[in-house]
This record gives sequence, structure tokens and C-alpha cells, in this order.
Amino acid sequence: MAHGDAITGEAAPAQSNRRRLPVRLRPGKLGWKRNLRRFLVPVALLVLWQASASLNLYDPTFLPAPSTVLEALWQWMFGQRTAFAWYSGTWFEYVYLSTSRVMIGFAIAAVIGVTLGILIGWNELVADLFDPVVQWLRPIPMTAWIPFATFIFGIREGAAISLIAMGAFYPIVVNCTTGAEQTPKNLVRAALMLGTSPRKILIRVVLPAALPFIFTGLRLGVGIGWVLVIVVEMLAVKGGIGYAMWTAYQFVRIDLIIAAMFTIGVLGLVTDRLLLLISRRLLRWNTGLRAR
Repeated sequence: MAHGDAITGEAAPAQSNRRRLPVRLRPGKLGWKRNLRRFLVPVALLVLWQASASLNLYDPTFLPAPSTVLEALWQWMFGQRTAFAWYSGTWFEYVYLSTSRVMIGFAIAAVIGVTLGILIGWNELVADLFDPVVQWLRPIPMTAWIPFATFIFGIREGAAISLIAMGAFYPIVVNCTTGAEQTPKNLVRAALMLGTSPRKILIRVVLPAALPFIFTGLRLGVGIGWVLVIVVEMLAVKGGIGYAMWTAYQFVRIDLIIAAMFTIGVLGLVTDRLLLLISRRLLRWNTGLRAR
């Protein structure tokens, strides 16, 4: 009986811990309620904004109501294209231009940034040669490179893509370097003891261990890409959401500016969610406290 009591005494705390497991550790229990609450704050802000505009609590010239912005967005998306209305029916074309620029620049930054970052974090010679250059150039604002980009490429796609790639490169390379540097030494030793050759350690051990940092860098990089595409389309190329935003500013169309801001926010959110979905599939072993 004493033996049974001992077993019961050891098992009870474990069962109690399972019963008291925090809700954030059981994402399946949240279900639709969690998805619903994610929209509570945005919807509440929109309702408050619309109500304030309807009650004339501020001058709508400087901040149009959400209904006015929605009308402008609809015209921008589905309006009839004419030579006298640049904003009518051009939304899909501008979204395509901006998205293609961001994706090409981000792909270039990802390939170079991940490769160089892993090598800097793993190899001392590569770190000594390239890390000082990266840290020296990283604080320089991307807007400072616009004159050089336009001088080299002209007001063309190359200028936009090069600036987006450069801006997205730095967070990617820094995070990948950190991930490679923090590879647990026990993993490397275990791989060597199991017969893995030193040349294959980088691919089989360091790269998988750095994946959480890699995806963090990629998410930061693609976010910066969406920021920079607005800047370069305002100053260095024609067409795109940034170009539309700048033109709307010149014609004092605040409703279209807000519509462009909403568009770029949605596009950035979609690309971030896609990267997060990919990371979840590849990093099933990396279970954290909270599932998003």
C-alpha cells in the first residue's frame, strides 16, 4: 500500500499540472474565440473613427471618414481608366508593380544575407573579412543611397530593386550571424561523434539550428522591403503604390493616401503570415510558449 501511495504521490502533481496548464499553452482550446478577438481592436478603432467623422468632431478634410476612404479605394480598384484620372482602375497594376519589386529585392537579399550570415557566424576568417563592412554600412539610411542608385540605374526598376535588396539584407545577415554563432556546441560534438565530417557540420547542424533566427531575419527583411518600396517609388521609379501615394499627396487626396497605406499594410501582413506559416512547418520541433 505504501508503494501505491508513493506512486500516487508522484503522479498527482503531474496530473495537477496538466489540469492547470495555462490557456496560452493550449492553442487548440481557443478556436474561433481567439480569431475573433484579434479583430476587436481594429474594428473598434474603425467604428470610433467613423462615429467621430459623422458627428463632425474634427475636420474631415485632414482625416476623411472610413466610408470616404472605402469609396476612394473602390474607385481606385474598379473605376474606369481614363487619361484624366490617374487613380481610377490602376490599383491592381500598382499592386503588381510594388509586389514584384519587393519580392525580387527580398529574394536577392535572402539568398545573399542567409549565405553570408551563416558563414560569418561560423567561420572566423569570413567574419574578419566581411562583418566589419556589414556593421559599417548598416547604420547608413537607405534614403542616402537613392542618388547613387538613380545615377547607376536611372529611374528604372534596377534602382528600386537594388535599394530594397540592400535594406532587407542587413536584418537578414545580422540574424543569421547570431543564429550560427549560438549553435549549441553539444550538437556539434554529438554530430562529430556520430561520424559527421567537419565539412558537413555547417549544413547538417549549424543551418538547422539557426533556422529560428533565419526566419526572424526574413520576416524583418520583408517588412523593411515594403517600407522601402514606398520610398523608392516616390523618388526613384514610376508606378506602384508609393508613386500613387506621392501623386495623391500632390493633389491633396488624403483619402487615396490612406487607401494606399491600408493596401501596403495588408500586403505586408500577408507576406509576413506566409513566412510565419512556412516557419511553423519547418520548425515543428521548435515549440515555444505561445502558438500564434
